[in-house]
Amino acid sequence: MKATLILANGSIFSGTSIGSTDTRVCEMVFNTSMTGYQEILTDPSYAGQGVVMSYPLIGNYGVNCEDNESRRPWVDAFIVRHLSPRGSNFRCQGDLGSYLKDHNITGIQNVDTRALTKILRSQGSMNGMLTCAEHFNIAEVLQQLQSYKVQNTVARVSRAQPETFHATCDERFHVAMMDYGVKQHMIECLRRRGCKVTALPASTPAETVLSGGYDGIMLSNGPGDPAENTAIITEIRKLYDSDLPLFGVCLGHQLLALATGAKTGRLAYGHRGGNHPVRDLEKGRVFITSQNHGYMVLSDSVDPDVAEVSHVNVNDGTCEGLRYKRPNCFTTQFHPEANAGPQDTEYLFNRFVHAMAQRKSQGGDY
Repeated sequence: MKATLILANGSIFSGTSIGSTDTRVCEMVFNTSMTGYQEILTDPSYAGQGVVMSYPLIGNYGVNCEDNESRRPWVDAFIVRHLSPRGSNFRCQGDLGSYLKDHNITGIQNVDTRALTKILRSQGSMNGMLTCAEHFNIAEVLQQLQSYKVQNTVARVSRAQPETFHATCDERFHVAMMDYGVKQHMIECLRRRGCKVTALPASTPAETVLSGGYDGIMLSNGPGDPAENTAIITEIRKLYDSDLPLFGVCLGHQLLALATGAKTGRLAYGHRGGNHPVRDLEKGRVFITSQNHGYMVLSDSVDPDVAEVSHVNVNDGTCEGLRYKRPNCFTTQFHPEANAGPQDTEYLFNRFVHAMAQRKSQGGDY
C-alpha cells in the first residue's frame, strides 16, 4: 500500500506503508543510530514524535521481549529507507514489521531518508503527517501541521502507581525514581549496584518522597518541552532543598535547572543518536554518549552560585551536564544508561551510589 509523508514546509515523500495504516500527525525528528531501533520505539521520550532512522537498513536483527525500555512503544510514526522482512539473531522472537502492526505504529519505507534527514537538519525538526489516504488536500494538511503541538506528554508516559524493583545483588540503598518517562535500563543500572528502586508517578508530591525513607532521588528522562511542567518543577525545588543525593538525566536535568532559576531553549534539530561526543570538564576527557533530546539548558542562564557546567557537547558547545554547589547533586543531558549505545558514562551511576554511601556513613536520617 502506498503511504505519503507530508512535512510542514510542504515537502512530500512517497513510499510503501509499514505497520498501521492510520493517519498520524506528529513532530518529525531523526536518529542517527545504526542499532537499537526497539529501544528507540519504546523510549517514552519519543512520545508525540515520528522518528526518521538515518541508517538505511532497519529491522535486520528482529525484535524480542528483552529489549523493551518501557511497557509499550511510544513513537507515533516510524520512517525508514528499507525495512528488513525478517530478523537474523539468536535472540530474535519476531520481525519488526509485525511488531509495528501489533502496536499500531504507522510507518513508511522506501523513502530517501538521507534527503529527509538533511531537511530536518538544515531547517529544524518540524511537524509532519504520515497517511495512506489516496487523496488529501495539501492546503488543509499544511494548516493542520502548523497548528499541531506536542503537549502534556509527561502525564501520558508516567506510570499511574508506584512500582518497586529489588536489587539484583546485595541490597544497600533505596532510590526514589521520579518517572517522567523513565527507561527501564536506567532502573537496571541502579539494581546492579545494590539499589532497590521505587519508580514514582511524575505527579508525586515532594513531601511524599521526602518522607519515604529513600537514600537518594533520581529525576528521569522524559518527553516534551520541560518548561511546560510547572507543577513538577515546583515539587523538584522542594527535593533540591533537602539533603538527599540527587541525580537527574535528560528531562530531569532540564527540570532541575528550571527549578533552580536557569532557563531552557529549543535545539534546532535536537541530539538523537548513539555517537555524540561529550567532554567531562572535571576529568578532561571526551566520552561518546547516547542522546535523545530536543531542548537544552542555556549555559549562560545558570547562576554560578548555584551550579557550574560539568559537561559540554563537543559538536556544538551546548550544556551536557551540571554539578551543583549543593552537596551530592549533579545532572546530565545525555543518557549514561545508554541502551542502545556506548556505556562509557555509567561511571555516573557509581558517583550517585557513592554519594548515598557517603551520606549514610555520616549518619543521615534513613
